[in-house]
Amino acid sequence: MAGRITKAEQQLRPDPRYGDKILSRFINCVMHKGKKAVAQRNVYAAMDIIRGRLEKEEEAEGKPKTELELFRKAIENVKPYVEVRSKRIGGANYQVPIQVNRKRQQSLAFRWLINAARSEKGRPISKSLADELYAAARGEGKAMTLREQTHRMADANKAFAHYAR
Repeated sequence: MAGRITKAEQQLRPDPRYGDKILSRFINCVMHKGKKAVAQRNVYAAMDIIRGRLEKEEEAEGKPKTELELFRKAIENVKPYVEVRSKRIGGANYQVPIQVNRKRQQSLAFRWLINAARSEKGRPISKSLADELYAAARGEGKAMTLREQTHRMADANKAFAHYAR
C-alpha cells in the first residue's frame, strides 16, 4: 500500500520543551517499547549536554548557536540524497541508484543517528546521542560514514541508473 494517506503528520504534536515537530518525531523514533517519557528524558539530556558544549566553545562563523540549530544541522548533514535499490532485470540483480524523497531522507537520518548512538555499549544513551549529534553537525561520526558509503555505492553503480523507473 505505497503512498497511503495517514493523519500522522496532522496528529504529531510539537515537543514540549522546544516546540519543534522534527524533534518530536525524533523522540518518537528514539522511543523503545512505548516508553515516551524515557525517550524524552534521554533526548533532552542529550540536548543539555550539547548546550553545555556550545557554551564552552568560542563563537565561530557558521557554528550553530543553540542546541536545536545543532540538531537540525546534524539531521541535514546525515540525510542521504541517493541510495541503491536492488532490481532484478533479465535474470541478473543490479544495484540501481535512486533519488531519496524528503520523508525517507529524514527517517534514514534518524535511524542512522540512533543506531550509531545505541551501538556504543557501556555508556548512557544520552551521552552517546549527544556525541553522535555533535559529530554529525561537524560532518563526522558513524552516521556520516554510513551516508558517505551510501553515496559512494550509488556513485559506483551510476552505470545502472537507466534501470530506474
